[in-house]
Amino acid sequence: MTAPERTGPDGRVRLDLPRLPAPGALYRRALLGALPGTGGRRRPDVPAVELAVSGVTVDPAHLADYDRVCGFRLADRLPATYLHVLGFPLSLRLMTAPEFPIPLTGVVHVANRITVLRPVEAGETVDFRTYAENLRPHERGRQLDVVLVGSVDGEEVWRGVSTYLGRERAAGGGPRREPGDRPTPPAASAHWRVTPRVGTDYARVSGDHNPIHTSRLGARLFGFPRPIAHGMWSKARCLAALEGRLPESYTVEVAFKLPVPLPSTVAFSATATGATWDFALHDARQGRPHLVGTVR
Repeated sequence: MTAPERTGPDGRVRLDLPRLPAPGALYRRALLGALPGTGGRRRPDVPAVELAVSGVTVDPAHLADYDRVCGFRLADRLPATYLHVLGFPLSLRLMTAPEFPIPLTGVVHVANRITVLRPVEAGETVDFRTYAENLRPHERGRQLDVVLVGSVDGEEVWRGVSTYLGRERAAGGGPRREPGDRPTPPAASAHWRVTPRVGTDYARVSGDHNPIHTSRLGARLFGFPRPIAHGMWSKARCLAALEGRLPESYTVEVAFKLPVPLPSTVAFSATATGATWDFALHDARQGRPHLVGTVR
């Protein structure tokens, strides 16, 4: 990673990049690194490095395209999940570094937490920084958190924490849990038909062109019978259904359960308890859980 650097008070070396990286080149690097005999030696822990980029602006046409794909109303106020998309190339650059402890190919996004400290408008300029932390064992491999922070004029306005699972054959997290009885899903407030176009459209607006979302062959290479929807599309679609009922500042946390195959029909449910919303996505026919989340 070649960029101006300095060490922050948390001990991480901060590397300032001149611009957001291009996601396509980073995915090609990840795929090449997965070939036998390539990829170099990975660290046993998270690198003490933080990547940063300043002066990121919003393209109104891109924002409108994102809003349409995810079901938001067209507006100048940024959806909470849009800032994840805006800064994602920076996190992707971190995750595709040769020394990153978990290879990007085959990684599973298992949870995401976003904190909106104040609304962000489309005309504002955002500075991003990203780093990884909390590498830990899991029953199927190892997990870690990738943190992405958005600031405006030196003030933190948004923070996202994405938890990723790197699946490994020799997992060190102990015995796997038994599935047990599946609880009855809550009553649905809406049903959504999720078509294969969701995979390609969200890949276009997010820059996340992982083939498990857009290609039947690519999905099969990673053990899925057909493409699956992006987890962050599912989260965004749920937030769009709650649009207009969310406070100015809040935290929305989701756990991604079973993938949403493309095509399929999903059932959305949401209940309010005071200022807290609990919501979920289930398979409309069999009740299998795809996502559970909370806004507080």
